[in-house]
Amino acid sequence: MTDQISRRELLRTAALGSIGLGLAGSANALTLKESEATLEQLIVGPPQKAKSMIGVPFERRETVRLGFIGTGLRGRSLLGEFVNVPGVKVAALCDVVSEKAELAKAIVEKAGQPAPAIHVDGNEGYHALLERDDIDLVVIATPWEWHVPQALAAMKAGKHAATEVPAGYTLPHLWKLVDTSEATRKHCMMIENCCYGWGELFALNLVKAGVLGTIVHGEGAYNHDLRSILFETKDEGLWRRKHHTQRNSNLYPTHGLGPVANYMDINRGDKFDYMVAMSSGSPGLNEYRDEKLAKDDPRNSEKYVTGDYNTNLIKTAKGRSIMVQHNVTNPRPYDRINLVQGTKGIYRDYPARVYLEATKANHQWQDIDQYKAKYEHYLWKEMGDTARRLGGHGGMDYIMCYRLIQCIREGLVPDMDVYDAAAWSAPGPISEISVAKGSAPVRFPDFTRGGWQKSRESIPVAKKSMAAG
Repeated sequence: MTDQISRRELLRTAALGSIGLGLAGSANALTLKESEATLEQLIVGPPQKAKSMIGVPFERRETVRLGFIGTGLRGRSLLGEFVNVPGVKVAALCDVVSEKAELAKAIVEKAGQPAPAIHVDGNEGYHALLERDDIDLVVIATPWEWHVPQALAAMKAGKHAATEVPAGYTLPHLWKLVDTSEATRKHCMMIENCCYGWGELFALNLVKAGVLGTIVHGEGAYNHDLRSILFETKDEGLWRRKHHTQRNSNLYPTHGLGPVANYMDINRGDKFDYMVAMSSGSPGLNEYRDEKLAKDDPRNSEKYVTGDYNTNLIKTAKGRSIMVQHNVTNPRPYDRINLVQGTKGIYRDYPARVYLEATKANHQWQDIDQYKAKYEHYLWKEMGDTARRLGGHGGMDYIMCYRLIQCIREGLVPDMDVYDAAAWSAPGPISEISVAKGSAPVRFPDFTRGGWQKSRESIPVAKKSMAAG
């Protein structure tokens, strides 16, 4: 914390919010002293009972056996990526809708693999999948509220867990993920595909090569018009809109924040220190609903509390600044921003462009074509053609899946771990607290419990052997 912001003042102004902390009751039911103590406990976290998972490699496996929980649109998309990665066998699938599980089964069979087992038995049916002894890694692609209980159960059942984003959206749940990973010695990571996008890995190479100089600032976002999807009567429309009635926060921070965290070595020499958040009003979904829905539609009674724009400002321990935005309820082009500023230059996406002081470009953005050959990431050089042909989201989904399986098959340390999953997801609950308290600064928990001070690599920028001895 800085000298200008006292610890007590942070606790006072950011005293317990509401459901963002995942606790019964509200701030109004607590005294200031109780609120301070509760928030302090959530920031400090429980005592560490097991060794850190930092730097722990996967056990080598020639064939990686997968179980999928959730075979909706995203689950089947991920399944289509994994079945094309060498060394993968899909053992079992689970969903609450048998038709979706059957569609997923057909994807596996079309890829030339034996038919996987199917588990369809209500909301708790995933436990039967986790009891199997032919699964190494559980892929979780279910609605947000299920990520934590399913990841916890997977690790307790002796499986590694790879969950869709965000990993969780309450601070107690994020601490549970960390503690359970340490206790079970199983990895829990987010399937954060944006970290493997062409532009994000290109920018990472620029940063690690020192082309941009000393990094001082970064920006990321999830700005994506989802109004039509939110009001669907199927798939994400069945659950995602509900969150807009529950939390005035950054509901989906990791797509923009994850890559910037990698640029800045967060949890690897630096850490998120504190954050302030501000939300705009929330007319977007209301106006869209009024225009599109019939007057007697029961959804007209919903009250949307999530601001159309939620903007976060994060300060790191080393003094860097980060801006993160979320907007899914206004008309706009898709934009993750993906900006990184250094003392020698700046990179920004949408469209991709760079400005380097050394080029004397007269303060004009430059096209990146002249830098591609030198700074394109090795994963894209090696797998780019395959990724673009087979993978979703421009190929980054395939690169992500390929790299995760490669780490397991070669016995490597995962590129991102449970501490990253927790830290990158934490702006969800922290932004809710900050907004509720008039954009007050709120400290980040140190999920690494001091381990962030040790320098280490995230996604390697050069191909090399990292296998355990």
